[in-house]
Amino acid sequence: MIISKKGRCIKIKNKIIAYGGAFNPPLNSHFSIAEQVLNQFEEVKKIIFIPVNNNYEKSELIDAKHRFNMIKLVVEKNEKFEVSNMDMNEKRSLYTIETLENMQEKYPNDEICFLCGSDNLKEINTWKFGEKLISKYKIIVAERDTDLIDDIINNDVLLNCYNDNIIKLQGNIKFNFDSTYVRTQLKKGKSVRYLLPDEVFYYIKDNKLYIN
Repeated sequence: MIISKKGRCIKIKNKIIAYGGAFNPPLNSHFSIAEQVLNQFEEVKKIIFIPVNNNYEKSELIDAKHRFNMIKLVVEKNEKFEVSNMDMNEKRSLYTIETLENMQEKYPNDEICFLCGSDNLKEINTWKFGEKLISKYKIIVAERDTDLIDDIINNDVLLNCYNDNIIKLQGNIKFNFDSTYVRTQLKKGKSVRYLLPDEVFYYIKDNKLYIN
């Protein structure tokens, strides 16, 4: 995109958004947040969903191939959404900074940004190479539950230092139902149809996932 500033034309780099997570399973809220990013940033070329591999330490994590397939069924219908298997192909789970650096190498002429929820923002100071991550890349954050991003930043020395790299997703998007809740409901035999894209709902049903 070209903009005029003080009589000069400046080329703004396209943004590519890395959206990592377990996606166990992927919910409507995951895709709604990604769509809101497109609404807020005209310069976003695409959003790449990156499911973690099977080595990721998270309870009740189903096989990565299923999580990848569920995302793929949804993103195929949006030309600005993609799903990547870059983490799945590794022998260990990549650190977030490694994922972003790999993406920057693949897309050297674009600006790589990281999309996450406010729950992850609160933990960045405990992540491996967390300071490098937040100093080098812009982070787009969606508020979860009762979280307020300004309060999170003000209460964290590291986040305060790199406040300019933290961007709040506008539109007052908050999501209270997470994947843990959905898995619990599925185990109880309860309906979760309208918390999931239809493609994901029927994939789970056909493959008998989350019932044990």
